[in-house]
Amino acid sequence: MLAIKGGKPVRDANMNPWPQWPVYGEKEKELLLEVLESGVWSYNGPKENDFIRLWKGYSDSEYALLVANGTVSLQIALEALDIGVGDEVIVPGITWQATTAAVLDINAVPVIVDVKPDTWCIDPEAAEQAVTSRTKAIIPVHLYGNMADMDAVMKIAVKHNLKVIEDASHKHGGEWRGRKAGSIGHIGSFSLQLSKILTAGEGGILTTSDQEIWIKLDALRNCGRRPTNIEIDKGAGQYGLEGDLIQSGNYRITEFQAAVLIAQLGRLEEQNTLREENARYLDDLLSKIPGISPMRNDDRETRKTYFNYAFRYDEKEWGIPIQTFREVLSKEIGFQVESCYQPLNDCTLYRPLTKRRYAINKEHLSAIDPSRFYLPVCERVYKHEAVTVAHRLLMGKKDDVQMIADAIKKILTYKAILVK
Repeated sequence: MLAIKGGKPVRDANMNPWPQWPVYGEKEKELLLEVLESGVWSYNGPKENDFIRLWKGYSDSEYALLVANGTVSLQIALEALDIGVGDEVIVPGITWQATTAAVLDINAVPVIVDVKPDTWCIDPEAAEQAVTSRTKAIIPVHLYGNMADMDAVMKIAVKHNLKVIEDASHKHGGEWRGRKAGSIGHIGSFSLQLSKILTAGEGGILTTSDQEIWIKLDALRNCGRRPTNIEIDKGAGQYGLEGDLIQSGNYRITEFQAAVLIAQLGRLEEQNTLREENARYLDDLLSKIPGISPMRNDDRETRKTYFNYAFRYDEKEWGIPIQTFREVLSKEIGFQVESCYQPLNDCTLYRPLTKRRYAINKEHLSAIDPSRFYLPVCERVYKHEAVTVAHRLLMGKKDDVQMIADAIKKILTYKAILVK
């Protein structure tokens, strides 16, 4: 009998809890105590510089910097590329609302396009069709276990002279053709929020291999001040070489966060390997269940990383509404199962017309109205297909992920009692 009907669940999470997140240990305690006793608690301290050095070596990027979170990272990335009023930025319809909010906050227009049905990442054809004379950038989002098609995105960018900001908040350590996520576009942006696979509770990382862009990014995160801790090549750019010339605010991180990140980065590769192994095992198990499809694995993605694990549910084949399936599966595995992010043309947290700061004029308000965008794939995926579970469910043994597949098979066996 199904757990939702009073039967025994496949996994009793009280007796057999899922792996916890975040993971921490003595290294975090040691480094945090060093910061506490040093009295250097703010920005540009030794721990922050140590992490930046480590991340540059890890990320295939020549420059990196830490910022307050993964939302302002996108905002100052756009500002560093001189994008603002009257410009358009192409974004996918399934992503956390911060991707588009960052565009709004610099008074540019987010142009929301549909996604690929088997990866839920930006559809390159839809993106190219959305290019106009006002388009200045594309923000591909690497979502859950998949990377956007960076070959196609970069081809579009070159063809139309666009900048590319990779939103890699789900892809710390992921690789496309052997290149790290965040190193392929002009700027890479990462979130360090609590649920992410590299975390300091909050925070963000920006990467680039363009020195002029890095100078602007570093100034923008630090109240407009020019970088002072390295030698800057003469003629590197218009900003920050003759004085503190950029208007900006404080988007810095603390030494405490940097200390945690050093320890967390030391675990990242091992954790990514474990999640990848378990995800591929689960892919194989789910592919054998009727009406359940793993996400597409692209051979060009040479290192898979998983923020959450996602798969597709065929509502018609099962004959059960997906909301019911998610609820029943949640009861069986003792963990809340979710859909994907809400499509941005009708997202609870993305309501730009409610904020007066965006009321530049009637034309702008009309342009930023998300309801004007038609996103049939996004809407179908969110309402009828998407099932996601947190990445920590991939951090146990194969027997743990086996239980997810077993629970789905159990629901299939008893589905007749769920059909109304």
